[in-house]
Amino acid sequence: MKVPFLDLKAHHEPIREQLEAAVSAVIDCNAYAGGPFVARFEEEFAAYCGARYAVGVGNGTDALWLSLLALGVGPGDEVITVPSTFMATAEAITYCGARPVFVDIDPRTYTLDPNLLERAITSKTRAIIPVHLFGLVADMDAVLAIASRHGIPVVEDACQAHGALRHGRKAGTLGDTGCFSFYPGKNLGALGEAGAVITNDAQLKTKMQVLRDHGQAKKYFHSMIGWNGRMDGIQGAVLSVKLKGLDGSNSRRRAHARSYNELLAGVDEIVLPVEPASCQHVYHVYAVRVPERDRVLAAMAERGISCGIHYPVPVHLQEAYRFLGLGEGSFPVAERCASEFLSLPMFPELTPEQVETVARELKVCVASLNVHECVA
Repeated sequence: MKVPFLDLKAHHEPIREQLEAAVSAVIDCNAYAGGPFVARFEEEFAAYCGARYAVGVGNGTDALWLSLLALGVGPGDEVITVPSTFMATAEAITYCGARPVFVDIDPRTYTLDPNLLERAITSKTRAIIPVHLFGLVADMDAVLAIASRHGIPVVEDACQAHGALRHGRKAGTLGDTGCFSFYPGKNLGALGEAGAVITNDAQLKTKMQVLRDHGQAKKYFHSMIGWNGRMDGIQGAVLSVKLKGLDGSNSRRRAHARSYNELLAGVDEIVLPVEPASCQHVYHVYAVRVPERDRVLAAMAERGISCGIHYPVPVHLQEAYRFLGLGEGSFPVAERCASEFLSLPMFPELTPEQVETVARELKVCVASLNVHECVA
């Protein structure tokens, strides 16, 4: 049996008529850039998250960047984040003119290790961006306590954590702002690029609304230098349709994760993801760790199982950030995990048979390749 890593056709087919009707409504109203469909989704998404405001933007990178700009981050500043993330987290910092400062990750949760955070803070630190990697909320209790002591705002990179919980609160509502991507493969995905920032701060909301629209609060009157970061009307309409099914989709992801956990339990060569008691993981990615990952990835492909890697090179070792002067060994946990992460197929429409096939073939692969046990 072949198992795809992601199947968007299976995800969209049951709601195809609703999606087509949503797109048709936008065409009928000619409301393509921002407008009423985006405004409606903003209200719905803010309510879903438990936030006062949501600001729809062009993508998750815009969400991070405009959030930092609204907080006043600029040239000469430093922003703390993790090296184990998608490039956009660091890009948003750089495009503010600031410098990313990295903190290694916790070896169990793969999110920012708060025990290392305080020593990274300097007089130039203007924000902290914890990344809720793979759908698990970072240790925000500890992060927020440290940030509060130093008077530093916290921007949540929740681009992979739509609907995830910590102590019953939704990802994105714990810091000053929460940033989301609606890239098509996300737990809540558009039919193209889109993103949003949520916040309870009316001033930040207003600043981001102005920044996303070329710095204008009123048409052709520009109070600041902004950007074209508006959400498309079609994406707003589509996201309103898909938001209704997010909790159900997340529940199915969690069920698949439980099955993987049960089927792969007790295999020393495979390190499974964890879910702290305070959290509800939404498994945007179900990443295990295996030694000799590239050999295992190739062997799984030969058996018809499509897996992924998130992410093979930590940000500090990317060519684009060579100027930071951070070589191998700078962040050993992130570097080790990057060499061992193997993302298994994970999407709501997976069948029990597919999950069983993936788990069975993975156990066969690690056994036949005679790989050595991971260091957990």
